[in-house]
Parts: sequence; structure tokens; C-alpha cells
Amino acid sequence: MEAVGDGGMTRLYLIRHAEAEGNLYRVAHGHCNGLITNYRGYQQIDALRERFREVDIDAVYSSDLYRTQITARAIWLPKALPLHLEPAFREICMGEWEDHTWHELNVRYPEEMYNFNRRADLWRVPGAETAQQVVDRFIPALERVARAHEGGTAAVFSHGMALRTVLGVLQGQTPHGDNTAVSLLEWENGTFRVVYRDDNSHLTERGLSTFARQSWWKEKNMVESGEGYGPLPEEKRAALGMPAGGEATGVWYGEALIGAFSLSDEGDALRLSWYGLTPQWRGKGLGIPPMGQAVDACLRRERDILRVDCPDKGLRLFFARLGFVPTAGDTMEKDVRRIMPPVPAAWQ
Repeated sequence: MEAVGDGGMTRLYLIRHAEAEGNLYRVAHGHCNGLITNYRGYQQIDALRERFREVDIDAVYSSDLYRTQITARAIWLPKALPLHLEPAFREICMGEWEDHTWHELNVRYPEEMYNFNRRADLWRVPGAETAQQVVDRFIPALERVARAHEGGTAAVFSHGMALRTVLGVLQGQTPHGDNTAVSLLEWENGTFRVVYRDDNSHLTERGLSTFARQSWWKEKNMVESGEGYGPLPEEKRAALGMPAGGEATGVWYGEALIGAFSLSDEGDALRLSWYGLTPQWRGKGLGIPPMGQAVDACLRRERDILRVDCPDKGLRLFFARLGFVPTAGDTMEKDVRRIMPPVPAAWQ
């Protein structure tokens, strides 16, 4: 890397990735290579692009995970800059917690969940990084970027826990930051100064905040009151009006059975043969996280496609927002492969 600018103060924008699968489905993704959601993620990236339209940026860096690389397109693509991948800017590795729901982790490990949210320095999980290990890889990389662009401005795309930990070291506070939240650092004489942090005004202006639709981060202990999942007995299927056939999974909220979904194997795909909540539990945002369980079932069985037949126009819109596209007749399909998607034509 060659230094740019004329010496003096360097500005570094630290930006969290847009809404990703883990955020939407309420699953712990550290190094798990999840994608940006069709639900709000790409709209958030568009809002971020508008925010930085008139901001001069000399270089763009990103962790090497897909969700940050995709989000970084908001800046490097319109400004015709190269994207520098830096593994040191990755999210904290979750170890044995990877790909488990936050609700399950809250139930099974309440003390460690408290530490994760309130005392990251004490958080310990088998196979996971510690907060100090994140700091030890992240801050030296940030210093390298600052020195390489002395007197200039760089954007660095990273992740929620990694940024919260690093900003906590630099500022002494550890609040959570929204998806695509922006923080600004100044680097001068070998020292970082936090100018502002976790600004999501570009989202709130357009009603795109992920945090605005969640409440866990407002709670004193940041407890995730989410759904639990398990095999559904035959007598429970009848109570829900679910037909026989397929592999049924029940959705519980506390002690209440609130819904279920059923999957059947079609060789090249898994078919979502039934998916729904009981009437009294609809309209509360609880119908989305179970889709993460269906996607995870596809990935475990090495199926690329999740398929559903949906003649109802209202439900077709629901599935479309979750990444399903029409194929033939009433059939819709979602490609669940975790591969880097192409740049949308509208962004080129």
C-alpha cells in the first residue's frame, strides 16, 4: 500500500455491514459466511451509498466475509476504487456458538450471554476468540490503514461485535450499533480519536433501521425473547391444521406452540410444504426467524434450493421479501447457497 494525502490528520470511517441472515433470523454468525438479506439489507446499502455520495474517500477496506464485502459496494463501486480485503477486520469467532439461535444461547448459557453483551472481556466459549484477541488483530490493522493513507480518508467495513469491542477500547463505552451504522475516527500523531460512533441517521430517515424492529438491545440484560424449535408430534400437527407428510418442526414461544413448518426432500431441493403461525401470533414479526431454520436444513443436507408453492398473493410478497423468486405457476424458489452474489445491474 502506498501512502496518500499530504500528512496530518487521517479520517477513518468504520461501518458495520448491512442486515445479514444472522440478524434477520436471529442466529449467531461470527465467521459463518452469511449473506445480506433481500428483506432490508440491500435497501440499507442503497441508503449508505446515498450518505457517502458527496464524501471524498481515498480507499475502501473490508473484512473478507461476504456480508461486509457486499456492503462495501456502497462506496467502492460508485467511486471506482479497489476493495482491499483484510481478514483482521472479521467478526469475532463464535466457536461452539456459531449458527445457533440467540434464544437458544440465552436459555442454555445465560451467564455467558450476559458477558457477551455486557462484559465482553469475560466472555469465554470453547473454540471462540476472546475480545482481547479481536482487539489484538483489529487495531494493528487499523493503524496500518491509517499510516497507508496519512492525511486522507478511508472506509473500513466490519462487524457488530468486532466494532463494539474496538470502539469500546478507544472510547470506553460498548453500546450495540445498528446495521450500516457509521463511526468516524481521526488518527493523528499515532493516536485514534472517536469523533462519533454508531450513527444510523441514513436508515432512520428512510425507515430502514434493523434495530427499530427489535427490542432485545433495549433490555437491561439484553435477553433475546425468541422462538424455540423442535420435532412436532403428530397430535400437535392436527391441532395446527397441518396435513400429514414431510418432516415437521414446531415453533414455540415460551411454552406456547405458535406455529410450525414442514419440509420434504425432492432430491435437488427441499420443499417447504407447510409454513405458518397460529392466527393470534401473526403480525408480530415472529414468522421470519423460522425461515432461518428451513434454510439451515437445506445447507445441512447440501441442497441448493428451498422450494414452496404459494398461490396466495399476500404470502407471495412475504416469500419474495425473504429472497424467493417465481419459477413456474405458483412455485417460488430460494437459492440458499452462501456464495458471493453478482453486483446488481442497477449498481453498475
